[in-house]
Amino acid sequence: MVFTAGQIAGILEGEVHGNPEIAVHKLAKIEEGEKGSLTFLANPKYTSFIYKTKASVTIVNKDFVPDQELSTTLIKVEDAYKSFSKLLEYYNEVKNNKIGIEEPVFKAQSAVYGKNLYLGAFAYVGNNVVIGDNVKIYPNAYIGDNVTIGNNVVIFAGAKIYSETVIGNNCVVNSGVIIGADGFGFAPNEQGEFTKVPQTGNVILEDNVDVGAGTTIDRATLGSTILRKGVKLDNQIQIAHNVEIGEHTVIAAQTGIAGSAKIGKHCMIGGQVGIVGHIVIGDNVKIQAQSGIGRNVKDNEVLQGSPALNYGDYNKSYVHFKNLPKIISRIDNLENKD
Repeated sequence: MVFTAGQIAGILEGEVHGNPEIAVHKLAKIEEGEKGSLTFLANPKYTSFIYKTKASVTIVNKDFVPDQELSTTLIKVEDAYKSFSKLLEYYNEVKNNKIGIEEPVFKAQSAVYGKNLYLGAFAYVGNNVVIGDNVKIYPNAYIGDNVTIGNNVVIFAGAKIYSETVIGNNCVVNSGVIIGADGFGFAPNEQGEFTKVPQTGNVILEDNVDVGAGTTIDRATLGSTILRKGVKLDNQIQIAHNVEIGEHTVIAAQTGIAGSAKIGKHCMIGGQVGIVGHIVIGDNVKIQAQSGIGRNVKDNEVLQGSPALNYGDYNKSYVHFKNLPKIISRIDNLENKD
């Protein structure tokens, strides 16, 4: 895709200083800019790069006044960072603006879909699937029987959506995601063998949920595994059966949540956190990376460690822990004096 400086200024309601006809076809960091690229300057500490950059066009704040000669065309805006972010969103919309059904695909006759569907090659859409408007399903995706998908949903290549899953509006499901696989349910018998417990529930994603690449969300044993509206999951996360995650909670990579745990609203959970099953975590909780949560957590707690402690208590305890060899040596010396 090729845009001129004038066209970009029109999108951003900016003002061109330089050649409005100069064209760009890619984005770059200011220190790596080259001919044909578009970049931005928002942080003053990168100002020196604007005089060296080979980028054809640079977005800057309106109050930027160069004190050296520039080779790049400027687009002056109210807020360079926000404008560049807006441009990234626009770029993605244009880049991903695919419509139509490619061949070959399999789409069951009982499946129904709304306006502007994109269905990529080798995708599979099962029986009684209901798909809303402006949905994009990329190649090699699998949509099982009786799945419901809302409007403006993107399901990237290779994602697997098992039967009975419900996906709300404006959701994003990235490549390699598996939604609705059986939960880890096994019961020991008299011979000490483990027998599978049927997993008959489903998974529900409410509106505006993002699921990162390689993440798995298991179906419930009974009822539903639920991600409430606005939940954002990073890559490679495990959500077990019957888990419920509250509105606008964000979770970083490699976190694992065991079955039937309930997590509140507006929580922030760091990477590689482990959460045991059948506990309740309150609202507005912050859990630092690599923590282990083995108990119920009240609203607004901040935790770190494994097993997790209050964040302040953890830091105080860690001061003593890292000095433990010195403390033991001092105790030994005192005992030897006796």
